[in-house]
Amino acid sequence: MPQHSPPQEQPLDEKLLQRWEARGVSRRDFIKFCATLTATLALPASFIPQIAEAIEDKRLPVIWMEFQGCTGDTEALLRANQPTVAEIVLDLLTLEYHETIMAAAGHQAEEAKSQALEKYKGKYLAVVEGSIPTADGGVYCTVGGDSALNIVRKICGNAAATIAVGNCAAFGGLPAAAPNPTGAISVKDAVPQATVLNLPGCPLNADNLTATIVHFLTFNQLPATDGLGRPLFAYGKRIHDNCERRAHFDAGQYAEAFGDAGHRQGYCLYKLGCKGPETFHNCPTIRYNEGVSWPVMAGHGCIGCAEPGFWDTMSPFYRRLPQVPGFPVEATADKIGVGLVAATAVAFGAHAVGSAFRKGDAMESDKVIKED
Repeated sequence: MPQHSPPQEQPLDEKLLQRWEARGVSRRDFIKFCATLTATLALPASFIPQIAEAIEDKRLPVIWMEFQGCTGDTEALLRANQPTVAEIVLDLLTLEYHETIMAAAGHQAEEAKSQALEKYKGKYLAVVEGSIPTADGGVYCTVGGDSALNIVRKICGNAAATIAVGNCAAFGGLPAAAPNPTGAISVKDAVPQATVLNLPGCPLNADNLTATIVHFLTFNQLPATDGLGRPLFAYGKRIHDNCERRAHFDAGQYAEAFGDAGHRQGYCLYKLGCKGPETFHNCPTIRYNEGVSWPVMAGHGCIGCAEPGFWDTMSPFYRRLPQVPGFPVEATADKIGVGLVAATAVAFGAHAVGSAFRKGDAMESDKVIKED
C-alpha cells in the first residue's frame, strides 16, 4: 500500500510578514497566532498561509447588538488574548455598531446602525449578545424606542450571517429560565429564516469567536455545526473527554468535598456536581485568561453553560448527577443523563451519541435519581 507523506506547511509570504512587522507584530507572534487559529479550527497546517492572507486582505463589516444580557460576552472579548495580534485582527473588522464601545450615543448611534444596514446590506456580519424578550409585545427590552424583537429581525434578516454569542443569545440563557416572565427566546427562534451560528457559554470564549470570524473571512462561510448550531471545532467533544481530571474518573477517584485531600490532588469533581459528562465545549483545550486555566482546572465543576436550558436542567449546580461507578467508563458516563429532562438529551442526539442515551431503562434511571 503506498505511503502518503503529510501535507507540508507552506511558508508565509515575506511581504505579508514585513507588513505585520511594520505594525509592531513580530513574524514569530503572527505565525504562532495563525497556527493557533488553524489548530483551533481543526484544520491541517497547510491552511496557515490561506488564513494569514484572509486576515491580511479582508475587512468585514460588523453590527453588534446587545439585548437581554449582562454584557459578559463583550467583557470577555475586551479581555481577549495578548500579544496584540487578536486585537489587530479585530481592528481589521469594520465595527459599525456596538453600544458598549462605540463613541457615538443616542440618535447618532442609531443613525450609524441604519447607515450600516443600508450600505452593507447582505454583506455584514451580525453579532447578537443577550436573549430576545417577546412577552407583552417585547416591551422588556427596547433600544431607541424599538423592541429587541423588531431590531433583531431587521438586522439579522439582512445580514450575510449571524453569530449568537453567549448562552442567552444562543439558547435564551438565564432570562429564559423558568418561569421566564419576559418570554425570552434565542436569536434563532426570533429569526428562524436567518443563518445563525451559536457560540454558547457564560460567557463565550473570545478565542472561539475570533476563530469563527477568521473562518468566515477565509472561506466566506461559517464553520460546520452540530444539531444545535454550534461549530464542531469548538463544541464537537464533551468536556469530560478532554478533562485533565479524566484519569481520576477512570480510576474511580473523586473529590468528596471542596478542599478535601482529593480536591487538592486534582481528583474528579463529579460528586461535587460537575456537569462535564453532559457538556460539549472545548474549555479544557482552549481555556480562558490567555489559555492559563478554566473552571475545572481551577477546582470548580463544570455547570454546563454551553448547553440549552442549563439554568433549569443542570441545577442545582453542586448536586451530582445520578450515581456513576468508575468502571466501565464510557458505558457509565454516557448514561449519566438518562434521568435528566429531555432538553439535555438533545445535546447527545446532536452529537450522534443518542444511542447511549436510550440504552438504559428510563424507569430504572428515575429510580436511581430518587434514591440518590
